[in-house]
Amino acid sequence: MRKIYSTVLLLAITAQMTAQRVGDLERSRLIENEKEHYGKISGYNVNPNTLNYDLLYQRLELDLDPAVYRVGGTVTAHFKAMQEMSNIYFDLSKQLTVSEVKFRGQNIGFQQLSTDELKINLTQTLAAGSIDSLSIKYAGAPPTANGAFKTSSQGGTPLLYTLSEPYGARDWWPTKQSMNDKIDKLDIKITSPSQYKVASNGKLMSETALPGGKKLTYWQTNYPIAAYLFAVGITNYAVTTETIGAPGPEFPYLNYLYPSSNNNSAVKANINWTKQAMALFEDKFGPYPYRDEKYGHAEFGFGGGMEHATMSFMGSWGKGIIAHELAHQWFGDKITCSTWNDIWLNEGFATFGEHLVNEKLLMTAAQFQNYLADEISYITSASGGSVYVSDVNLGNDGAVFSGRLSYSKGGYVVRMLRWILGDEAFYQALKNYMSDPALAYGYASTAQLKAHMEAVAGKDLTEFFNDWIYGQGYPVYNIRWKQLADGSLAFKVGQTQSHNSVNFFELLLPIRLKGTNGQIKDIVLDNTEQNQLFAMEAVPFTVSSVEFNPERQILTRGGTVAVDNALSVTETANTETSIYPNPVKDKLFIAGKLSGDTVSIISTDGKLLKTMKVNTANNSVDVSNLPRGIYFLKSADFNHKFIKQ
Repeated sequence: MRKIYSTVLLLAITAQMTAQRVGDLERSRLIENEKEHYGKISGYNVNPNTLNYDLLYQRLELDLDPAVYRVGGTVTAHFKAMQEMSNIYFDLSKQLTVSEVKFRGQNIGFQQLSTDELKINLTQTLAAGSIDSLSIKYAGAPPTANGAFKTSSQGGTPLLYTLSEPYGARDWWPTKQSMNDKIDKLDIKITSPSQYKVASNGKLMSETALPGGKKLTYWQTNYPIAAYLFAVGITNYAVTTETIGAPGPEFPYLNYLYPSSNNNSAVKANINWTKQAMALFEDKFGPYPYRDEKYGHAEFGFGGGMEHATMSFMGSWGKGIIAHELAHQWFGDKITCSTWNDIWLNEGFATFGEHLVNEKLLMTAAQFQNYLADEISYITSASGGSVYVSDVNLGNDGAVFSGRLSYSKGGYVVRMLRWILGDEAFYQALKNYMSDPALAYGYASTAQLKAHMEAVAGKDLTEFFNDWIYGQGYPVYNIRWKQLADGSLAFKVGQTQSHNSVNFFELLLPIRLKGTNGQIKDIVLDNTEQNQLFAMEAVPFTVSSVEFNPERQILTRGGTVAVDNALSVTETANTETSIYPNPVKDKLFIAGKLSGDTVSIISTDGKLLKTMKVNTANNSVDVSNLPRGIYFLKSADFNHKFIKQ
């Protein structure tokens, strides 16, 4: 969605750490503006009156002048009847006046309703599956309260721009705004005074001079698009035409800038930097979704950015906002959240896009850790709040566009999925999600993203999503450890939760062992229960300290890590049976009670894979031949989950 930034501050950035602090201020401004806009025009996910048809195509033939607050013209719609139907509804503000509706060449009856809907009475009943079309002629001054259609000025020159998210499209053109249908194709034909340039979605097909000092600008997009992702901008833009997309085949990169920005070297440098961000995102997310048309930016009067498909509208030019809006082309535009409850699928992943450019392109390792520390501090500044927006909170703009939850915590949850799955599986899951024909250029829910993550991970992520998406809060850890005389280690992990909606956060815990002579070894504890005991294999050095969450892989706050001289493998054995190391590559050791000399390997779906003999000399099992994945080691005494690397 839109991201709000301060142009003056961004252009004053001189150091990366300054950029980090500015980013905090930018995000605060983003959220406040986003809340205000959503609060004015929110109301529903789906208009039930529009469920009887699929909107296939729209052609907008509009007269627009940035010096005049008015819209007028004709919109033609092609649609497919999803059931037998004798009338059709479009979302359209009652402040705009419809003068005629033509169906099969004839004027037909219609009513403009107080609910900001246009009801059209078809002259004959359409059968389910039939395709038809009609045209709507209308004009008027769009409502001003929602900010979806704006005229102002820049550098003394008139400026017109639109900003329809979430439900503002109806304020200036008749369409279907429900979060269950995208328009398959758009033709955008704008007549305007000839001194102006018109920016919009898709591919620029032509600019044609007209009599009377007018010009017809024709854009076309052949990719399905949500109504709120269509926009126009009109002013005396300076247009730069380049290419982007290396190292693969390049495609058009168009930027429509105010003349003042076109003369600003810092702005131009950041626009050029976008090529680096594009290469990074294509590597991690898959091909840019609109390669057959373009990517670009159009400057507008809103203090931030909006991810209009193929052309992000920009109110400032910092690298953070550029990355955020670019990431939205995948997460938000190609695949759009199916309800506003799932907005984290848009905003959390766009925020993760910021994580990526900070980590890979903009920051040193130390700076990136400071950035993550600030994110954690912000997210955990309150004890509750869920990433998923409950139905009862859909009317609460502060809940839907919560900077702490939808953006920052959503982004950190994505980071934790990356940690749990590992980079290879995580990015493959994202690419599979993006290329799923049932979702691509359509809508997706949290459950559908989860299914793709599970398919690649080979594990059930229900508890993770229940805890981190639908649940509230975060865990706080108390970790006790001791190294024994033989070099092995014992750990005991306790956990408290900041909010009672989650009784326990099952999570892989990153641990870094540091030796007296600078040695380092990273291990992982699979924490599945309270006060869990772990016996770990010996390390060939004396451990001087243990660092928990060394690269801030997981979201947690506070907690303690301390040596406990009373802790031992004996305590582990007396309390319960444990297995180590976990994850494991070759040999899995069993500490504690073991009756008999056989164990079973069980898959995550409960199937018996094999029965194995235990090497009783050291209570070990050779699992080197198992494929990578999640398994259970089961005997008469225990049933433990382990990860085969």
